[in-house]
Amino acid sequence: MSLRIAIACFALLLCAIGGRSAKAAEKAEILEQAHSESNWMLEIRKRLHAQPELAYEEYETSELIRDTLKKLGIPFQHPYAGKTGIVATIGKGSPRIALRTDIDALPILEEVDVPWKSKAEGKMHACGHDAHMTMLLGAAKLLKAREQRLPGTVVLLFQPAEEGGAGGKKLVEEGALEGVAAVHGIHVWPPLPTGIIGTRVGTIMAAADRFSVTVHGRGGHAAMPHLARDPVVAASAIVGALQHLVSRETSPTGSAVVTVAVFNTGAGAFNVIPDKVQLGGTVRALTREQFDKLRERVREVIEGTASAHGCRAELSWSAQAYGPTVNAKDMVDVVLRAGQSLIDAERVQALEEPTMAAEDFSFLADAVPGAFTFLGINNESAGSVHGLHTPRFRMDDSQLPLGAALHTAVALTFFEDHKASQSDHAEL
Repeated sequence: MSLRIAIACFALLLCAIGGRSAKAAEKAEILEQAHSESNWMLEIRKRLHAQPELAYEEYETSELIRDTLKKLGIPFQHPYAGKTGIVATIGKGSPRIALRTDIDALPILEEVDVPWKSKAEGKMHACGHDAHMTMLLGAAKLLKAREQRLPGTVVLLFQPAEEGGAGGKKLVEEGALEGVAAVHGIHVWPPLPTGIIGTRVGTIMAAADRFSVTVHGRGGHAAMPHLARDPVVAASAIVGALQHLVSRETSPTGSAVVTVAVFNTGAGAFNVIPDKVQLGGTVRALTREQFDKLRERVREVIEGTASAHGCRAELSWSAQAYGPTVNAKDMVDVVLRAGQSLIDAERVQALEEPTMAAEDFSFLADAVPGAFTFLGINNESAGSVHGLHTPRFRMDDSQLPLGAALHTAVALTFFEDHKASQSDHAEL
């Protein structure tokens, strides 16, 4: 009997090893298959880049995505989050994992001279969203080819209005994550060398909000400032006072940023003290508690400083503050293992520090366990050396296949983990 049991156990072990080997081989093929679709993806990326559209105005972009999904035979629902969002599905049943991309562009005049340069004056894909869409469509093609073998459903989220419009929040509110167990997103990242995959457990991106201030005073002649209530001096004092909130009220071991990026007097002459001055900027922090406290102190400092100068300040915040993007440990583990199945382990990194940039992926990761991943694109030979949100930002297109493959491998690894978890529970 003991010999039979030993033989049976050995057979099971061989099956398990064989199963793992088959899965490993499949993942190894994913990147190769993604590279075989490089030209297809590059053409999509160029078309998207040439027709950038701002938040909630992504009509042509949405149409291109829908046409591509139709050609791939992938069903979808539209519209979501306004008139341009799309939710597509591959596979059936549970579990369900969502893969997300943003689809909007920025109000920036492009300075990169390429044949696929933006045709929309003053609009540009300067944050890589055209690449993100291309990667997700590439993953869609790879996953569709495996649909019959998928032990669950992959939900593809094409989300409008990441750039300040909180499109991610609308997706959640409209039920796009209903029944979804996890979500993954990718962002191209110029600070990382090209081909590096980076993510981290916990907070990876900061909470952020935008503020606008009007400082009201009393205008007058520059030669007689004593007869005026100078809003320029008051506004200048406000800018300086706000910096103390970080240097003197934020723990040295914490991170927060208050930046005033707009200072507009509206004055048309050098000898006129204006009636009012407009300020604008952002507040950022890595925790919700720190963020809420900082916002309240910004209000107190602005109103108090204006009053001390005999002026009055009107403060308003954006309609949509973004919370911190917090990665779930289990999903980060999925991403790291998925990445290591595609490329050398040393190119898949657990990042030490978060960034103070913000993302509305935070709304999705608050709703279900999520992981947001950075894909390095810093490559001097490809001209990809400029930062996000700049007119000279340029994508390293050689990384499109890796992004598509990573999305695909994350979904497959998630399914494997879920199946293993179900087996463990069954044994218990």
